[in-house]
Amino acid sequence: MRPASIRLLDEPLVDRILIEAFNILETTGVKVQSEAGLALLAEADAKVDRAAQVVRIPQRLAQRALLTVPHEFALYDRDGEPRVRYGGDAVHFDPGSAAVHVLDPETGEHRPGVTADLIRLVKVAEVLPEYDAQSTALVCSDVPPGIADLYRLFLVLTHSKKPIVTGAFGTETLGTMLEMLRVAGVQESAAAPGASEGAAAAAPLKKHRAVFDVCPSPPLIWSAFGTHSLIELARAVVPAQIVSMPLAGATAPATLAGSVVQHAAECIAGITIHQLARTGSPIVWGGAPAIFDMRHGTTPMGAIETAMIDTGYAQIGKRLGLPTHTYLCASDAKSLDAQAGMESGMTALVGALAGINMISGAGMLDFLACQSVEKLVLDAEAIGMVHRLLRGIEPRGESLAAALLAQTGHRGNFLELRHTRQWFKAEQHLPSEVIDRGSVRAWTEAGERDAAGRARSRVVELVESYRYRPLQAGVEKELRAVVERAARRSGMDTLPMSA
Repeated sequence: MRPASIRLLDEPLVDRILIEAFNILETTGVKVQSEAGLALLAEADAKVDRAAQVVRIPQRLAQRALLTVPHEFALYDRDGEPRVRYGGDAVHFDPGSAAVHVLDPETGEHRPGVTADLIRLVKVAEVLPEYDAQSTALVCSDVPPGIADLYRLFLVLTHSKKPIVTGAFGTETLGTMLEMLRVAGVQESAAAPGASEGAAAAAPLKKHRAVFDVCPSPPLIWSAFGTHSLIELARAVVPAQIVSMPLAGATAPATLAGSVVQHAAECIAGITIHQLARTGSPIVWGGAPAIFDMRHGTTPMGAIETAMIDTGYAQIGKRLGLPTHTYLCASDAKSLDAQAGMESGMTALVGALAGINMISGAGMLDFLACQSVEKLVLDAEAIGMVHRLLRGIEPRGESLAAALLAQTGHRGNFLELRHTRQWFKAEQHLPSEVIDRGSVRAWTEAGERDAAGRARSRVVELVESYRYRPLQAGVEKELRAVVERAARRSGMDTLPMSA
């Protein structure tokens, strides 16, 4: 166990959750709205009611599928270097994905995002080391909805070298997005670490650049598109990331443990379909659940109970030896206020202490509907603090303190010691100037700016420090041609100039 960790479920409760999840799949079953998915399950001896599109999955079939999932895999950057480890208790952060609005830094209004907004966000996330991966963070309103998913992937592929968390909105665009990754240079390598010998032989691991979110519909429904995505990603050996979204009290049981059970059943069903399509393909136990606020009819992503559901389901995934993901470090606030900082920082910390491999949600406001580049900068400061906590307290040098106090006596002049110069940078996380640690006098002389104001200045600095790295010769041209063909099919003659 790491120096700092959190587990909310005791082992008997973990066992009980898994027993109930398997029981639900065998008795109530899962609705699969895809003939291809139904065929895979029927061939594997699941009980399929095609008229109702309900499948009852035997526990032995589900358990067999769980055993063939790789325990870990890596995401690589554009240069072929591993940057993200899905597995164990490794913790990474990426910006939240698929927001439809941006918080305008000048007016404070929530407005539809456009190409320039996403490019600005990508540049900032590229420069900040706290973000291990990019996401297709914003849906651009200046392109047709029919290409919104592949277009945002195009922008990230051309402006970033980091790994990518993405997702498709439709069956046709999923195929185009997989083609885009091929054009961008996804390379084959050896067998998947953590997979059994049979699984490794069946599914050679790629140097994966991206992972694709795939969402079931609560309760216990895999739609035609969701099932299609599972099958196609498995056969392409491109990592899938299940984003199960039980809503406690609305589309899932009101109790936190009950929602964790439903999450487990939905994920196990998805994994079973996925592994039947291709044994050994990588898939992630992930989600974006929430409680349902009975007063307002909203889905608070910043609620501590939401973070508790996430921690609980991650513990189930870890018991099964699976890579994990969640949506935390987001806020339901509408501006960069104290609520935004409190909810984002607290939930980022909870997710990290749970050892969740990829934590999405940074930069997001308004129940995941809005992205703010300035919040992305503020969240990076919280992430830096989180990573410092995860490193814990280590012994430094031959003596912890006794020899140093013998040297200084009661004078307290530790600033003069070589030991201080040697260790203070390793011991302390030193934030950027976004975090005010100066005196009141210094703050007044700097214009009495609050954290949001300092974040706006920091964004300008980061954008100016970004250096565009073009794709290899011919790659960007071919990639753009793929996107332009899709754009023409959607009735768009030319891409926005800033793309």
